[in-house]
Amino acid sequence: MTDFSVVLTTVSSEEEARRLARSLVQSRLAACVNIISNVTSIYNWKDQMQEDREFLLLIKTRSSLVTAMKAHFVGRHPYEVPEFIAIDIGEGSDAYLGWMGDWLKVKAKRSKVESRKSGRRS
Repeated sequence: MTDFSVVLTTVSSEEEARRLARSLVQSRLAACVNIISNVTSIYNWKDQMQEDREFLLLIKTRSSLVTAMKAHFVGRHPYEVPEFIAIDIGEGSDAYLGWMGDWLKVKAKRSKVESRKSGRRS
């Protein structure tokens, strides 16, 4: 098991996807965000069957940053109830995980220090 996760979310437009992806990478909450277009989502919303075209974001991050990322979504994600699903990365290439770790290192250290100051564990 690694200390990394992939977070899944969807948005309704490419502009929203790019805006959210950039904010996550710039804030060092994500090392990389893949935007997959032309995803069809079928779901029930307020007792109505829905079928929409969406953009799926595959967000690569440290597992210790998932809670901070969830807070980052508040006010930035356009949906009333955004999809936010975190999946642990069991294995990955050493080079890729090392690159992710290097980018996310600064943010992870800050999150741990902030957690200690507030008495929470990360």
